[in-house]
Amino acid sequence: MPGLIRDLEALLDPRRVFSQPEDLLAYMNDATHKRVMPAVVVQPVTSAEISRVLSYANTHRIPVVPRGAGTGLAGGATPGTESIVIDLKGLRQVIEVDKQNLTATVECGVVTQKFHTLVESMGLFYPPDPQSMLVCTMGGNVATRAGGPRGVKYGTTKDYVLGVKAVLPDGEIISYGGKSVKMSSGYDLARLLTGSEGTLGIISNVTVKLLTLPACRQTMVAVFAELEAAAEAVSAIIAAGAVPSSLELLTKSSLETIEAFMPLGLPKDAEAFLLIELDGHEEKVKEETQQIRAICQKKGVTETKIARDASEAERMWLARRVLFPATARRAPNILIEDATVNRTQVPAMVRAIKRIAELNHLVIGVSGHVGDGNLHPGILTDRSDPELMRRAEKAMGEIAKEALNLGGTLSGEHGIGYLKAPFLEWEFQSAGVNLMRRIKHAFDPNGIMNPGKIWVDGGETHV
Repeated sequence: MPGLIRDLEALLDPRRVFSQPEDLLAYMNDATHKRVMPAVVVQPVTSAEISRVLSYANTHRIPVVPRGAGTGLAGGATPGTESIVIDLKGLRQVIEVDKQNLTATVECGVVTQKFHTLVESMGLFYPPDPQSMLVCTMGGNVATRAGGPRGVKYGTTKDYVLGVKAVLPDGEIISYGGKSVKMSSGYDLARLLTGSEGTLGIISNVTVKLLTLPACRQTMVAVFAELEAAAEAVSAIIAAGAVPSSLELLTKSSLETIEAFMPLGLPKDAEAFLLIELDGHEEKVKEETQQIRAICQKKGVTETKIARDASEAERMWLARRVLFPATARRAPNILIEDATVNRTQVPAMVRAIKRIAELNHLVIGVSGHVGDGNLHPGILTDRSDPELMRRAEKAMGEIAKEALNLGGTLSGEHGIGYLKAPFLEWEFQSAGVNLMRRIKHAFDPNGIMNPGKIWVDGGETHV
């Protein structure tokens, strides 16, 4: 497409327009397995440059795929064959941190971990903590409503967005919201764009609310011989009002995978391993730590351990952080679900996943943010084996359907992308999905924005 390349080089610095195969290889997929070569990649560094690219693409009916760091687990940043990938990492300025109003305004390419470090150095706190936060971006977090371990106490990204600047498909730039804590003017466009996965426009700036940094943090682990006992302990902890900032579950299969990858001395005979963090004022944290320990003892815990210092806490959390690379070592590809159910249904959901794994002759590891019912089954597969992929994709649909049968949702924090697009009508029925289609058409009548994502549509490419 030499004409397309020339036109884009006229709109941007030519050094930020990439069309050679060796450059495009890095953009063929996100953290999912399907690989598609885009037509071209551009790297704008301002909202105005995004506007020029979108206006051009809209005029010429060229599909556009926004991309942050490419860490998505639902395929939201997987391109189409004739698409323009807009790499947004160049918009990486922290525009303002307002300590008096407890807000910050950042560009979409700011790395989440770097933002955490900055605001914490100022005594402030931004709770959303996706597992990929070392590299993922604030814009990608907003586009997918990303969550993380701290969601049980603090909620997810959607709960912190106060305002956005966004570029619409025709190139028009809009702003909605800002520093005001309250706003009841018109439709909530910021909330609508949050979680839209690049299908309505491109979020270039976001204003988020901040909290003050908790004075104290405490990590502990609780080991259970039975999954049901661990789930009962989780429900009892929340009901008692001792809400941890993080409450993570590792099941037996996950523990075995981690130990094979990096021996950490994890209990090999445990059916459930809870990793718990509390934060707040020091005395309150001490009180709640003992309260949780007592609850776990009543529920039949086999072992509890409280971290003595930050170093020991870091080692405890290492088990959770290495799970993905440990699992990746066991198979060329992994399909990671994030079906979410209420806390009391976690044992039933885990049992269903085990049953689905056995029926489809698959290995599926289970972990998750059990404090808010968000499970992450990891299906081991290999895209070079069509029969194995067929069984893996079948199991993914069965896991999704089981979560819905238990009153849950398809996605707690990863979004829908293309991987779960075929299942969306199961959750919202045709009337709900058709309403979403009409909203998209109002924003994007030419259908250029991230086609094939969120739902399957005959007029869009399902990659």
